Amino acid sequence: MSISRLKTTVVLAALKLSFLTLPTALALDKEAQAAKDEGMRLYNAHQRTTSMPYLEIAANAGDVEAMYYLGEAHRLRHLGMTQAALEWYHRAAQEGEPHAMLRLSDGSACELGAVCPEDGNDWREAALSATLPKAEAGDADAMGALYDIYTYLDQHDEAMEWLLRSAEAGNLDSMNWLGHLARDDEESYATETERLEAAAEWHRRAAEAGYAPAMNDLSSVLNNLGRHEEAWEWMVYASEAGHINGRLWQAACYIEPDSEENEMCQTEKDPAKGWAILLALSEEVPGSSSENALKYYTYGDSVTAKQREEGERMMEEWLNREPPLSYFPDKFGF
Repeated sequence: MSISRLKTTVVLAALKLSFLTLPTALALDKEAQAAKDEGMRLYNAHQRTTSMPYLEIAANAGDVEAMYYLGEAHRLRHLGMTQAALEWYHRAAQEGEPHAMLRLSDGSACELGAVCPEDGNDWREAALSATLPKAEAGDADAMGALYDIYTYLDQHDEAMEWLLRSAEAGNLDSMNWLGHLARDDEESYATETERLEAAAEWHRRAAEAGYAPAMNDLSSVLNNLGRHEEAWEWMVYASEAGHINGRLWQAACYIEPDSEENEMCQTEKDPAKGWAILLALSEEVPGSSSENALKYYTYGDSVTAKQREEGERMMEEWLNREPPLSYFPDKFGF
């Protein structure tokens, strides 16, 4: 048995012996809801360690989403499954959270630690049983989850069918994901331009409905199609919707709109404003790539000392805007 597999077995054995008091999934009180909101804000800004105490308050108050994201935070923090991650996934799974069940499947929870679903020994099948009735009843989020579940079950035709149904039912994440799939679909589209145009249609549907990740993705696709003015408009919309990538692009475009790499930057040069944006980003989201950008521009000649001083005076205009800054990580990513 490999060291990693042995470690997983030990973790699962400990999980099997732990006695968890399952919370009742009730509406959160004001304190728990505020803790969840702050925990999710931090998690979405990749401040995962800092998010944990807040998410734990909400999770212990019975919030299933907080349980799942606590599992994600522990797993990502340690670059793999830990006992804490598996415990939180298990609690969320017992409340019917399908993606927590898929994570337990990833960790071979049933096979290695006898942490199995109530009826059966396959967490993928348990996720399907919990989700399919909701999807068939018209729940668009459940339809989107079936895409992941059927993909895990290697039933790709069913996965695509439910992803399309989810998008048509109004799920913005499903629409946007269809854009990503179209962009990579060399079988259905003969040329890159055809793929990009197909992707743009799906991204646009979600973007026009206010979905920030789709605004960011649509901007990228339009830029690759050479439609730079429209790409710039959507990147600014993404920034205004709180997308960190959009905000970083906005700063870079104000500082160096004429750079060969910045064809999308259809705006007047304003280095002081760009500097203000980077300063605010660095303060609001420590450790973001804004800090590297600040160092780069500090030692270059794109922003003068006078412009940096002006930017410092303007920083408050860009700090802690609503909605909060976010990377909008996928719920079920890597």
